[in-house]
Amino acid sequence: MKATWEKIEKNLGVLEVEVEAERVAAALDKAFNKVVKKANVPGFRKGKVPRPIFEARYGVESLYQDAIDILLPEVYSEAVEQTDIFPVDRPEVDVEQFAKGQPFVFKAKVTVKPEVKLGEYKGIEAPAATAEVTEEELNAELERLQQRHAELIVIDEEPAQNGDTVVIDFDGSVNGVPFEGGKAERYSLELGSGSFIPGFEEQVVGMATGDFKDVVVTFPETYHAEELAGKEAVFKVKLHEIKRKQLPALDDEFAKDVSEFDTLEEYKEDLKKELASRKQQESESARESSIVEKVAENAEVEIPRPMVLGEVQNMVRDFDNRLRTQGMNLDMFLSFSGQTLSDLQEQMEGDAEKRVRNNLVLEQIAKEENITVSDEDIEQELANMADMYKRSKDEIKNILAANGSLGSLREEVQLRKTIEFLVANSKETAAAAE
Repeated sequence: MKATWEKIEKNLGVLEVEVEAERVAAALDKAFNKVVKKANVPGFRKGKVPRPIFEARYGVESLYQDAIDILLPEVYSEAVEQTDIFPVDRPEVDVEQFAKGQPFVFKAKVTVKPEVKLGEYKGIEAPAATAEVTEEELNAELERLQQRHAELIVIDEEPAQNGDTVVIDFDGSVNGVPFEGGKAERYSLELGSGSFIPGFEEQVVGMATGDFKDVVVTFPETYHAEELAGKEAVFKVKLHEIKRKQLPALDDEFAKDVSEFDTLEEYKEDLKKELASRKQQESESARESSIVEKVAENAEVEIPRPMVLGEVQNMVRDFDNRLRTQGMNLDMFLSFSGQTLSDLQEQMEGDAEKRVRNNLVLEQIAKEENITVSDEDIEQELANMADMYKRSKDEIKNILAANGSLGSLREEVQLRKTIEFLVANSKETAAAAE
């Protein structure tokens, strides 16, 4: 097989490939073995038609498309490896020649990973990490812990207010016609959370236990379901129960309930140390991000749009996975927020482009500085993951292998080592170190 690569412009080029006639013949054999199983020829059972009779009846050309489908993926991969390019999108393939007894010739227009021209990346200034915890931060953490350990008390005598969790039935309709997803029974809704269509939760505020009410809202013009966008809907709502948070007192009893300490003062001292450790980690992470951002800004790189769109898809998938851990999914989120998938993807594009740029620049720095990942690095990473997830190292390795993620693990470790290199070669700003 012969393959050549010619750059057309920026990140776009043409891959020209010529495949031996022998491989074309082998692909035609495979195509025949596939289609003969379904061929109907009088006098022969399915799958038993001799090749010459099949070709005489249907023509050898009837096998060409199946043969191309069989041969093209493998020879394209070989050509990519042979020309040492890195495609970032599906190629536009133009078959120039495919016939029995002749070489297979095709051209593929391919978008490839862009070249990166590095700017300054050593000696980058960034604020020093800090672990100092203020009294305000300590009090805010105590208040958050109060909220977490609050009890939900059923309220019978008072109407619902913002912050309450109400248990409701609702049945929605537009012009008297019910719509999909507009009905539920004994649904728990936190008022003020913004989970439902704008205007819904505000109208539930003030309802009392046992009340019925028609809640009238208008779907946003950008609502994902086109048949509902901009339409007025009526929800028949019945309120079954109102639950309100009752915060525990901040005293020694609270400390005993939530920790191993006997007094609130002891607990506060320990909590301050924990916050300091967390703040140190967050501060170090922020410092790393600041350095990477500045290094990326100093570099010159033109990012192909397919790379951005691919990263958007990754971000949407990750977002959906996080929602599922909270008992929701992407469809429910879009329904409640009144957004379309396109709206969400558009919101993510800026961050996606930044991620792609940062990773490309870090990859180039790794090449320039010869930052490599050894087998020992991978083994240590697997050991860390095993410790984190309380699984054996072999289990973690098997899970990653099954998901095809072992290769990406090596890339992640290399990126992290590159960031460590940048931090080690950076400068702390005097103002932030005070």
